[in-house]
Amino acid sequence: MPVDREHVLTEAAALLARRATTSMDEIARAAGISRATLHRHFAGRDALIRALEEHGIERFARAIDAARLDEGDAAGALRRLVREAEPVAGVLAFLFTENQLFENEPVNAGWAQLDARLTALFRRGQEEGTFRVDLSAIWLTEAFYGLLGAGAWAVHEGRVARNDLDHSIAELLLGGIRRSMEK
Repeated sequence: MPVDREHVLTEAAALLARRATTSMDEIARAAGISRATLHRHFAGRDALIRALEEHGIERFARAIDAARLDEGDAAGALRRLVREAEPVAGVLAFLFTENQLFENEPVNAGWAQLDARLTALFRRGQEEGTFRVDLSAIWLTEAFYGLLGAGAWAVHEGRVARNDLDHSIAELLLGGIRRSMEK
């Protein structure tokens, strides 16, 4: 029976997002395959993490596409992005913590493209006069990733209700980046 790579990556992401020290044996069991089969497809943890990174990039790119960042005002686009990205938040949080494995390697082109798309959204909000201009669009992109990852962990730990996550992230981020109209 052929191995469903998407299923294996989905199971691995779900486990690793909850517990970064999950073993290859546990991942194989969750995916319904043997450890030997898992190792035939991913020659060790690093290979699995690299595959998960590609998987996470692909899923986050789909979330960005679904959010239609070029439609409407930047604040509305950001709210849609938070909603669409929430299902991949745990995977992204895990990948952010694991990136030290590949620190000395060139930036993955997929991440660079995602960063560029997010940064463009924040620049647009600044040009619209909605977002603060005293913080760089690049910093706002990093803040977005940080809040998304923190939100995923907070839900996992039971400190935040999943139903409150989208609103909490969007409102905190927007409340911190909106330009004050007071003089």
